[in-house]
Amino acid sequence: MVTGKKEDPGFSPGIRSVGGITVVDPSLVRRAVAAAAVGNVTEWFDFGVFAYMATTIGKVFYPSSSPTAQLLATFGTFAAAFLVRPIGGMFFGPLGDRIGRTKVLATTMIMMAAGTFCIGLIPSHATIGLAAPILLLLARLVQGFSTGGEYGGAMTFIAEYAPDRRRGFLGSWLEFGTLTGYIFGAVIVAVLTAVMPEEALLSWGWRIPFLIAGPLGIVGMYLRLKLEETPAFAQLVETHEKREAESTKTEFREIFVRHWPAMLICGALVLVFNVTNYMLTAYMPTYLSDEMPPGISDTESSVLQIVVMAVMLVVITFIGSASDRFGRKPVVMTGCIALVVLSVPSVLLIQQNTIPTVFAGLMIMGLMLVVFSATMPSTLPALFPTNIRQGGLSISFNISVSLFGGTVATVMTALIAATGDLMWPGYYLIGAGVIGAIGIWFAQESAGRPLPGSPASAAPDEEASAAR
Repeated sequence: MVTGKKEDPGFSPGIRSVGGITVVDPSLVRRAVAAAAVGNVTEWFDFGVFAYMATTIGKVFYPSSSPTAQLLATFGTFAAAFLVRPIGGMFFGPLGDRIGRTKVLATTMIMMAAGTFCIGLIPSHATIGLAAPILLLLARLVQGFSTGGEYGGAMTFIAEYAPDRRRGFLGSWLEFGTLTGYIFGAVIVAVLTAVMPEEALLSWGWRIPFLIAGPLGIVGMYLRLKLEETPAFAQLVETHEKREAESTKTEFREIFVRHWPAMLICGALVLVFNVTNYMLTAYMPTYLSDEMPPGISDTESSVLQIVVMAVMLVVITFIGSASDRFGRKPVVMTGCIALVVLSVPSVLLIQQNTIPTVFAGLMIMGLMLVVFSATMPSTLPALFPTNIRQGGLSISFNISVSLFGGTVATVMTALIAATGDLMWPGYYLIGAGVIGAIGIWFAQESAGRPLPGSPASAAPDEEASAAR
């Protein structure tokens, strides 16, 4: 690698090497983070809408079942997408390590949008019978396969662009995009539920949020195709000219044989992150509408969730910055301890089923979640070296999400139906907090340090001191 003030020939314009330290122009960093985050808005709007429409989808595609059976069938279809996420991770993760991060991110974007758009076109059970839920399942499998390559790739992309001392702050913008997508989906569903008669909603209104995914996907794909490759990957290509020729089998061997401790740590951290995430975003709306006695309406519940996520948007980047200053481990451990201590009180508040108590319970849950949302995009990529980062992260992330995150709504519905105990969400979150605490205890502190296998990275204003 050429050192000095000039841009390195192996890098894109705006990236240079100074004394062996990668320096990226701030405008390029902002564009990369913005494009990845905006793409994530589209990706998670698509994925979240299905959860918000769960009750309606159950009536459209499983009309002959009891309400509980409808929910189980719908959440089973929701969870089915998570069964193929590891396959998507195993396909797209190593592919991103060979051909580049940007191509994979554009591909997963358009696949997700296409799967969601197709759901909006599927005829109801009343029209085509059993073929309707089968087509719904196929569309969900496309969503799951693409998402398997999405989040690990987006985390890797931002982490490899961010200066070492600002990786927590910049990484938190990825989840800012996720929350924005969730809020966008929740607002649309809440408005439709509030203004449309149930008959119209069941007939055609439920299709609207899914059809919006088409144009959103085109916008997201365009933004991602305009992205430059990351400095870390550009350097990897320069030093390993035959990178594309290396086999997926070789990478799998390195991931599972040499880096299994990192995979276990990653799995534990992903578990606590995603159990909390899907408990709040995918299951709580159904918990309030189907498990609680009459209290607040579905519209009021949706509005409360939107407000909670809006508060999370406000604080998420501040927590990301705090992880840069104080370290990832102390911040993540604080979130895990909070889950153990506050999960049961939050569920008890929600069970009171009044607007103030439900809001308080959801807010506690949201603030616990935002600790993980703000820190995981910078914590998890640092567990793996550059040459297998996207593959190792995508595989371990999606295995954990599939086993523990995507099944939250199904497991909670089944456990409550079997036992009659409405406290199961609290117990489940406590268990997740304990596992997350074990994972972060064994993780190495990564704040302010280079990513494994990559040179140090600095912003231009840090260049002089970094090069000493």
